[in-house]
Amino acid sequence: MTLAVLPPMLSRTTISRTVPSFMRSASSRVPRGLSAILQKNPDDVVITFAKRTAVGRAKKGQLKDTPVDEMLHALLLASFAQTKLDPSKIDDICVGTCHPPSPLYVSRAAALAAGIPNTVPISTVNRLCSSGLMAIRNIAHAIQSGEASLGLAIGVESMSLNPRPTPDVCQTVGQNAEAHDCLQPMGWTSEMVAETYKVSREKQDEYALISHTRANEAKASGTFTEEIIPINIRGTTISVDDTIRPGVTKESLSGLKPVFPDWGAATTTAGNASGVGDGAALCILTTRERAEKDAMEILGKWVASAVVGVEPRHMGISPIYAIPKLLDLVGLTKEDVDVYEINEAFASQFAYCVEELKVPMEKINPNGGAIAISHPLGMTGTRQVVTGLAELQRKNKKILVTSMCVGSGMGAAGMFVNEAKNLGGKL
Repeated sequence: MTLAVLPPMLSRTTISRTVPSFMRSASSRVPRGLSAILQKNPDDVVITFAKRTAVGRAKKGQLKDTPVDEMLHALLLASFAQTKLDPSKIDDICVGTCHPPSPLYVSRAAALAAGIPNTVPISTVNRLCSSGLMAIRNIAHAIQSGEASLGLAIGVESMSLNPRPTPDVCQTVGQNAEAHDCLQPMGWTSEMVAETYKVSREKQDEYALISHTRANEAKASGTFTEEIIPINIRGTTISVDDTIRPGVTKESLSGLKPVFPDWGAATTTAGNASGVGDGAALCILTTRERAEKDAMEILGKWVASAVVGVEPRHMGISPIYAIPKLLDLVGLTKEDVDVYEINEAFASQFAYCVEELKVPMEKINPNGGAIAISHPLGMTGTRQVVTGLAELQRKNKKILVTSMCVGSGMGAAGMFVNEAKNLGGKL
């Protein structure tokens, strides 16, 4: 098949994009400036519960035989038991997930089996790696519009049972160069980023080592137990990530063979790319007024989100556009943010994003990221919020920004405020 001429490569100087003027006028509910963001108003969208399951290693781990509906069912039961939330009080549910067949049917079935009345509606959303964040966004927007007062946002994926399907398009579509690129495996995009932006294997391994080291330290110290809710799967309690590999060193990373030897510079390995895993995460959102009326503990506040599109072959660099777009929307600078959770799809794109954004690594993924913990696609966008809010509480800090690149050439970012009471470092 003959492809059309590829579009010009993105320049390293094009990190800043003008935010359309209509965005602000159309976003009257978005606070601008730090004081406005930290202000507490009755109609704020707040998060009253944020937990995740432990993550399982795909094909080999503790959730390898657990389908999406079973994970959802177990997570809902555990969440209701811990929060004592009356399921009949839920106005809407949105589930972010990417690859299971008939995702709405299985999500609806899992909700009904967990005791949620048939009067409570549910939807699913698929924006690939940002699906979990989009679930939060959808529920937040429903609450802001007045269409809902309390909702659940869930991110879930079984990469074991539902791996990425091979996209198939007609010849007319496939002959377009960008259309062709957006269908390629994500490993190919990693190699394209490494090749185009000169991200060396050594640099990728350096960033990967940071992720592995931090995640191992967090697991050893019990940090992750504060954000994980144990679930029961067929009589077994799942409560500890089995994806985090101990003993990772610079030498062990450098000794790994490339997993995509036929693409680009062949610098992506099993050690410097996100792990493939299974898991789910859940947030309960409502208005501040209702949370206070019903004596629900407020953990955080939803502020805003931003989504962008980029050249598909370089999809991994999209956080360098999504994060500035979000910051411009809310009138903050990158220095105003206390913690960033930026998804580590591949060390190639992650390293490039960190260095282009010029954010201190101390603020980014302080407990490791997807390279160590793994990246169940639908779960990640929700997990980042769970993980980030927990970290803000431990540090008694305020502002969280989450971001991720999105397959096919997109990116997303979200902002949240910590409002949880500091309990001596414990949730």
